[in-house]
Amino acid sequence: MKKTNFEWDKVKNIQNQNKHKISFDVAQYAFADTKRIIAKDIEHSADEERYYCFGKVATEIVTVRFTYRKQKIRIIGAGYWRKGKRIYEKENKI
Repeated sequence: MKKTNFEWDKVKNIQNQNKHKISFDVAQYAFADTKRIIAKDIEHSADEERYYCFGKVATEIVTVRFTYRKQKIRIIGAGYWRKGKRIYEKENKI
């Protein structure tokens, strides 16, 4: 299996932990969920295409905002957002 490379801004990761109580180190595991949902972020895609990953990490549904840069997934933000949970549950018929 090919290893996926992730990257993120260290300061943004700390800010995200303080605001949303999840690190990007943990958030990257949403991509390992075989039932994950990937959706285009049409509101924040002015300069580059951005996406959402809705996936389960441990017992919670995590929403990860990301983009692709230099063949890596660059995490921009993550959290336990209700809207992401609703999308995940609807798409997976939970």
